[in-house]
Amino acid sequence: MMKRGIIAMLLICALALSGCSSNDTTPKETAEIFAMNTIMNLTVYGENATEVLVDARVLIQKYEQLFSVNIETSDVAKLNVAQGKPVQVAEETYDLLKQSIQLSEQTEGLFDVSIYPLVCAWGFTTESYRVPEEQEIQEILPCVDYRKIVLGEENTVTLPENMQIDLGAIAKGYLSQKLTELFEEKQVTAAVVSLGGNVQTYGKKPDGTAFQVGITDPKDGASVYGGLEVGEKAVVTSGSYQRYFEQDGKTYHHIMDKRTGAPAESDLKSVTVITDRGEVADALATALFVMGKEKAIALDESRDDVQLILIDSQNRIWTSEGLMFEKVK
Repeated sequence: MMKRGIIAMLLICALALSGCSSNDTTPKETAEIFAMNTIMNLTVYGENATEVLVDARVLIQKYEQLFSVNIETSDVAKLNVAQGKPVQVAEETYDLLKQSIQLSEQTEGLFDVSIYPLVCAWGFTTESYRVPEEQEIQEILPCVDYRKIVLGEENTVTLPENMQIDLGAIAKGYLSQKLTELFEEKQVTAAVVSLGGNVQTYGKKPDGTAFQVGITDPKDGASVYGGLEVGEKAVVTSGSYQRYFEQDGKTYHHIMDKRTGAPAESDLKSVTVITDRGEVADALATALFVMGKEKAIALDESRDDVQLILIDSQNRIWTSEGLMFEKVK
């Protein structure tokens, strides 16, 4: 059995875009795009909204062509078959890998783009789900180590033999960040992007109210647990309810713990990260889920640039101090 958080994501998108006054005359255009294996919803406010959405579509397609693990001509696919040889990649791919390594260092290595072979072994890439034998896991684990990725001169990247990477846990956050930079460059009034479990806002809503983002209830993966008011922020949720399968009465979710080679045994059901940059929110949401509640709270207390919403295995909520979050009654 497999379940995806599609309904919940649509609810999040709806909440993120609601609340605009019917009396406002600022032009608004929307687009729905399927890319990076995700339904992407974009809404742009401004006189040039139509033109900007065209540019946004081009940008999305560009990054999918660079980052997709399934497109043979992508930078990622070329790296994954290079078998230890250096590969010259696009500046954006090099930049994203550099940021990925930095975020790995900040999260005790629990965010790691080289975890791809483990995800494959469990069948999450093909939807041919299986529980691999322990021997198979132990053979894969030595290849999962971001520290072995070598970033060279002139945008060259070298992976060790048998290492493969997947940027899926950070690429959508990187894309949402680049989209907001596009919106700034084009001087739109406001915009919201919803890329699966990632929401990022730009500018000020024409009616002057704050953006509203819904947080999915991980208990059922469909209803809304509560609402969050944000300004210009990235809001990214990672949870065990989003992708999983069941075998022999046990549930296995898609968020891997590189220390065990298996789905993370976390005391959290859901982690939502609110911060300024999309790629940071994306990576941290995954890593903090693996870390668990205690370490996630410790990270929150050590950083001024991050706020969290944590929902634990008992469906209890913890939020950062001062966060404008309201639970649905």
